[in-house]
Amino acid sequence: MGEALNGLKRSLMCGEPRENNVGQKVTLMGWVQRNRKLGGLQFIDLRDRTGIMQIVFGEEINAESFEKAKAVRPEYCIAVTGEIVKRQSPNENMPTGMVELMCESIKVLSESETPPIYIKEDLDAAENIRLKYRYLDLRRPDMQRIFMIRSKAAMAVRNYLNDNGFLEVETPILTKSTPEGARDYLVPSRNYPGMFYALPQSPQIFKQLLMVSGFDRYFQIAKCFRDEDLRANRQPEFTQIDLEMSFVEQDDVMAMNEGLVAHVFKEVLGHEIKLPIRRMPFKEAMEKYGSDKPDLRFGMEITDITEAVKDMDFVVFKSAIENGGSVRALCLKGGADLGRKQLDKLVDFVKTYKAKGLAWIQLKEEGNKSSIAKFLTDEVTENIVKTMGAENGDAILIVSDKNSVVFQSLGALRLELAKQFDLIKDKSEFNFCWITEFPLFEYDEEEGRYFAAHHPFTSPMDEDLEMLDTNPGAVRSKAYDLVLNGEELGGGSIRIHDSSLQTRMFKALGFTEESAQERFGFLIDAFKFGPPPHGGLAFGLDRMAMFLAGTDNIKDVVAFPKNQNAYCYLSEAPNVVDQKQLDELGIDKKDKSE
Repeated sequence: MGEALNGLKRSLMCGEPRENNVGQKVTLMGWVQRNRKLGGLQFIDLRDRTGIMQIVFGEEINAESFEKAKAVRPEYCIAVTGEIVKRQSPNENMPTGMVELMCESIKVLSESETPPIYIKEDLDAAENIRLKYRYLDLRRPDMQRIFMIRSKAAMAVRNYLNDNGFLEVETPILTKSTPEGARDYLVPSRNYPGMFYALPQSPQIFKQLLMVSGFDRYFQIAKCFRDEDLRANRQPEFTQIDLEMSFVEQDDVMAMNEGLVAHVFKEVLGHEIKLPIRRMPFKEAMEKYGSDKPDLRFGMEITDITEAVKDMDFVVFKSAIENGGSVRALCLKGGADLGRKQLDKLVDFVKTYKAKGLAWIQLKEEGNKSSIAKFLTDEVTENIVKTMGAENGDAILIVSDKNSVVFQSLGALRLELAKQFDLIKDKSEFNFCWITEFPLFEYDEEEGRYFAAHHPFTSPMDEDLEMLDTNPGAVRSKAYDLVLNGEELGGGSIRIHDSSLQTRMFKALGFTEESAQERFGFLIDAFKFGPPPHGGLAFGLDRMAMFLAGTDNIKDVVAFPKNQNAYCYLSEAPNVVDQKQLDELGIDKKDKSE
């Protein structure tokens, strides 16, 4: 049975006692990390989220407490009172290792069964077990450190934005479905049978309405929901640092958010980010790195060798060039030593990214080797080597196809080679980059229409406006993403505030006036009443916390995450509900056999 506190107050956290506390009588509370006997004494390591403190029990200190301590097991929750003294055997590896507490009284606040997982650093346990017993997993010191970092980051965000004139405003969770992008999570309405709310994929429309409202600078740390396939850095519900600003242009929004990120990294890690952050147009990022979120911690840029191979009698290259594509390559330093099996694996790798194959040339002292040797002349080889800036000992890896396939496959291969050959030398580096001038539209060949690459309210670049009706695929946007070490940290845009331009945008997206009104009517109507020029950005707080905590799995920074199938092992959600609840909502559950 657990004992009550009966007015007992904790005077220090377990990780706080130091030599300046020697001689003080204090009360500590926490969980038993371990209990061990040594000679005629009993030692308990007591843990809370601040650290561990050694507690000493002995017959001569207090006989009753000594006997009671013998029965205490790991993860019992206890309170101890006694005097802080210097340790006879100091432990310099512990912050509290110079002192210990001589226990005069102990209360067992609650007992514990043997935990199904060990409460220790760097636990190697199955994910489903960790998620099922998440409350125990979260007791582990390394997990608690992560959430202290996350909390500190969120506080730094709030302080910075408050100091820069932003108002924190909450926007609705139950809102209207505007299907354009990922699937919405839907919530049935009891008051309006057959109708549904949607959980927000972002507060986008509402934050723009707040600009119409004259709030000028808004932010919130907002819950967002997307019903999409998951991966290591995605969850069905996630948290955004969401902000919007009025009477601004792109540079203003970017400068404000550079300052925000610099402030957070300085406050949480003591890391100085050099400002301003480098900027790179989308076109350059794709051509050099095959990605709109390039990892710039290593080189190995993609090089266009179309001109060098255009006269080759090689049908694969010729057809790619004739169909408007290109031939591009990577130079792998030291790649001439790769064996045939290794090269074949790289060929298979690019095929998973829709490339038809991977040609290669190995530059060796004793003579070059190549998968396309019979098509290569000395002149063409020399042109390729010169264009690539390659030298003996290197390997040139070539893909030819339409540009989208070339960029995707070589971009992925670049990252794979970095991993295989350990090309990122400083794993602790934070390499930031803005990507700008994104395409305004993406074309979906299956549906035969354009989609908004960002969202339908993103403003086109002024110099591309004339192409909006005639050549929408060439229109660039006033959109910007902040990239860190090959991951998108956040993104935003300047919004359309002119009603006539918004109408042209909807038309380019294939919306009729009626369908646009049906989906976005309340925003369209609001924009009839003097909207200011405005723009904003949203950071993924979860992803930012991942970088700050040094983990690559989003589940590590979410207190109670779902698994890869959006299932919660802890609460066993989703689950069935009572028929009465379904009846109240007017929902008729379909039989699986149907």
